Amino acid sequence: MQVCLTADERRSYAFAVKQRFHDMEQSTGRTAVGTAGSQAVDRAAALLDLIVTADQARTFTWLVEELGLARSTTSRLLQALERNRLVQRDRQGSFRPGALFALYAARHNAGNQLHDLAELAQPALDRLAQQTGETANFAVPRADGVVQVSQVDGRYLLGATNWVDIEVPPHCSALGKVFYAFGRLPLPEGPLEARTPSTIVNRAALDADLAVVRRRGWAAAVEELEVGLVAVAAPVRGPDGAVVGAVSVSGPTARIPADRLPGLGTLVAEQAMTVSTQLGFSRKVGAA
Repeated sequence: MQVCLTADERRSYAFAVKQRFHDMEQSTGRTAVGTAGSQAVDRAAALLDLIVTADQARTFTWLVEELGLARSTTSRLLQALERNRLVQRDRQGSFRPGALFALYAARHNAGNQLHDLAELAQPALDRLAQQTGETANFAVPRADGVVQVSQVDGRYLLGATNWVDIEVPPHCSALGKVFYAFGRLPLPEGPLEARTPSTIVNRAALDADLAVVRRRGWAAAVEELEVGLVAVAAPVRGPDGAVVGAVSVSGPTARIPADRLPGLGTLVAEQAMTVSTQLGFSRKVGAA
């Protein structure tokens, strides 16, 4: 979660940090390796504090000026924080809280923290939209439904619907099938809504479809939500293997025929795995 500070609070905080660094550097008798290591930790912690409490991503230059550290020192600290998933760069190269904060948001399912997880998945959505030309989405499970939190439009006008915040029945969406298949949403009870002639409305048929999703690692919904619409989705996992979100690609049947589904499913699964790896998931953990 990001904490907003007033301008005066930020200036006071920055001054205090700079003064602390100055005092440490001016003190005598502190050249031991242990003390040097402690200073490095203090500086890294202060740098992380600035990034986490900022109300927006911060540039490298801004961080250097706020802390008063040498550019080389700041660069080394940021590299260490990046390696440990504590900070990450956005598409403009600015720094923001990293994957560990996004994982915390996913585990606690806090609505005002979903931004972190969505930002982490953003590069994967960008790659999917660029490689396929189709619309890419990221979604998370919530209660008994699917919340689509971010989207990157493809290069085509046809099919570029904004799905963010639109509620759809999970049983007829690829994203929903992912969450059903891997136990992140409770399976539906009672009759299933038929949105199109192709919607799966039989529970046994749905169970069989979800078994296929688990086996191959990705889900497909072919004209099940809307006539002419195809979607493919794959799970994003946390360190323990639990599914915390899913990425998808969708477009019209004219551009995504049946013979394209396997290749598209593999591509979406690869990008979902990239996000999972950033969150600390290892293939050795296995499916949850």
